[in-house]
Amino acid sequence: MALFFSRRPFTSLDRQQEPNGFSDASDSFYARRASHALAVAPCDFRRARGLRRWRRRWRCLSPHQRHPDAAPSSTPNEGKSGPKALIVEIDGLTHAALREAIAQNKAPALQALRLAPAWTGGTNGTPTEQRTTDGPGWASLVTGTWVSRHGVRWDTADQRIDAQLAPSVFALARLRKEAGYKTAAVTANTRYPGLMAGETGTVDTAVDCAGADACVTERTTQLIGAGYDLLVAQYGAPATAAVANSGLKNEPYRRAVADTSAAVGRLLARIAQRTANDAKEDWLVIVTSGHGIDTFGTTTGLQNAEGKTIFIASNKTLAALPGVGADAPTDASLQQLAAATDITPTVLRHLGALPAAEAYGLNGQPLQAASLLRDLTARTGADKTSVDLSWTLTGDKSAPVKVMRDGKLVATLPAGTTAYNDPVTAASDGVYTYQYTITAGEAVTALTAQAAYLKPATLAPTLLNGLAAYYPLDVLPAVDVKGASTLAPWAADADGGTLVDDGFKALYKAKALRVDARVKNAAGTAGHRLVQTRDVTTDAGVTAFTIGFWMRTDDTCSQGVSNGGTVIANKNYTSGGNAGLAIGLFSSCEIRFNVGTGSARADSNGYSLSAGQWAYVAVVIDKAALQMTGYVFDPARATQTKSVAITSDLVARLGGLGNGLGLNEDGTGQYYQRESSSPRGAMDFNDFAVWNRALTSDELASLFKSGQPLSTLAP
Repeated sequence: MALFFSRRPFTSLDRQQEPNGFSDASDSFYARRASHALAVAPCDFRRARGLRRWRRRWRCLSPHQRHPDAAPSSTPNEGKSGPKALIVEIDGLTHAALREAIAQNKAPALQALRLAPAWTGGTNGTPTEQRTTDGPGWASLVTGTWVSRHGVRWDTADQRIDAQLAPSVFALARLRKEAGYKTAAVTANTRYPGLMAGETGTVDTAVDCAGADACVTERTTQLIGAGYDLLVAQYGAPATAAVANSGLKNEPYRRAVADTSAAVGRLLARIAQRTANDAKEDWLVIVTSGHGIDTFGTTTGLQNAEGKTIFIASNKTLAALPGVGADAPTDASLQQLAAATDITPTVLRHLGALPAAEAYGLNGQPLQAASLLRDLTARTGADKTSVDLSWTLTGDKSAPVKVMRDGKLVATLPAGTTAYNDPVTAASDGVYTYQYTITAGEAVTALTAQAAYLKPATLAPTLLNGLAAYYPLDVLPAVDVKGASTLAPWAADADGGTLVDDGFKALYKAKALRVDARVKNAAGTAGHRLVQTRDVTTDAGVTAFTIGFWMRTDDTCSQGVSNGGTVIANKNYTSGGNAGLAIGLFSSCEIRFNVGTGSARADSNGYSLSAGQWAYVAVVIDKAALQMTGYVFDPARATQTKSVAITSDLVARLGGLGNGLGLNEDGTGQYYQRESSSPRGAMDFNDFAVWNRALTSDELASLFKSGQPLSTLAP
């Protein structure tokens, strides 16, 4: 049966929704009151209306139900004993505002909770990244997953949680059928009911309070008293006050925080009454917020500290909840703390309903564990036949680390391990999806990973034909195997070149050249320069040429912003119209190919790189056919290539300034000095080669697919 919510506030005069989601306001509702989960007296409401109905209903309630904050009676609790959980989400309540309210004794009911900063929004620049707004935040709260699984990207009415990939905490709790858990959701934000419309039969009672926080308190208190086992209650007054009064530094907002804290206190008091009546009831209470807001009360949706910072407050000590009692970090260390996705697995573990590792699909981990697993990432291995996994592990590191792929154990690693290269096989080239689960003792987390698999290939033997210059780049100073060129820093007093591990697997593991443009001399000169004895760009005997190399950006493509960065160029790249050849890196990790005459230009744009991963980049200039073709082979994308026509004037000016070809610089060695808004940074290069002919697409593809250096072809 589908899950329905009433679309207006429930006030003191309103009826209780039926457990099966029925919300018809007709008299027939009351005719079925005997089956109602909260029916407490054989009173006939069928003819009651308005205030008379409320008064008659009030008389039919027990004294304790009329006054839920009163001392407990000796009447046994409704429902059963055992583990129970309450999640309270408060829109607009920031970690700092709650700490301030507690310090000023304006939230006394919450002082006993263990309060810690936490984060939401997924990881910037990865498939888990999501907007720090209501819809995605709520979806992560109730599913324990990021947007790559729950699928909620916006706050619009059409958004739905993907119940197949991301079943809710209610659905997962009910998989423990022998427990017979009764579940309820009471929400003030009218967007939230629709998010779960794709999941049916998992919530016994769903109440849409349509913006009325008093309704949330009243109905949740009743449901606690009725013996429900898993409840999610959501308040919105602080968010409303922040928006209405333009920020957090005003009395209406502080009052909303205090009032909401007092309302949550009523829920805690009702729980305390139940536990006083039955010592076997074991309640886990978690109070949190869906996302952060800025000081003006605005929900920006951004991946900044204000938007990503939330809080988790618990009535229990949670070993993997760091930062209790501390201020929220304002830097990247925030993501070493607990996350919004940890709440669902924490609740499920308390209820004894945590999925087994073989079926674990949650991006968070239970915070009861003695260890905290964080920053699980997956990337296509440099050899294109493996997946590189990495994570951080804090707390107890004494247990072996286990890696599961698609529910099957693939590796048991020594205690404290934080990385693993997982070899994979597939029938053909393509992008494949894998579900990885990492466990370390009681800690467990999962990630859906995509890997661009390429069947192992070998280099085309013809790649030795026409090879004019070749740098393996595994030693310094760099040496041209062909002896036809030199490669050195633009300035001897600005040597930003170092050797780094190239990340490839044996048999082809070697070093790579990192050129760091942040290393500059007093004049601002940086980068490296390649000078050919016979420059293929100007040699009249060369009718076509190819320049190809492996390259890797930093983890965020930081040099691709503002006016972009220069990958290679023999021109003044302040303008693409200047004479010469250039390959540039721009925002969103875009590669652009360019030639110019000084007054005209030709460009081939729109090639994408995966930040921090090796890609093979090549440009083919056919002087005779008047054509420029760019190639980018990226581990997460299909082959990217396209051709543009060039003119004879462009061919005549291909030599640019005649100073050589800059690496992470242009043909002057001072691009970043002139373009000060374009960040300096490091680019990695490997297997840099120049051919005095046009390579075919198959030859270039063999370079990428094989992962072999050209040196393996040498006799």
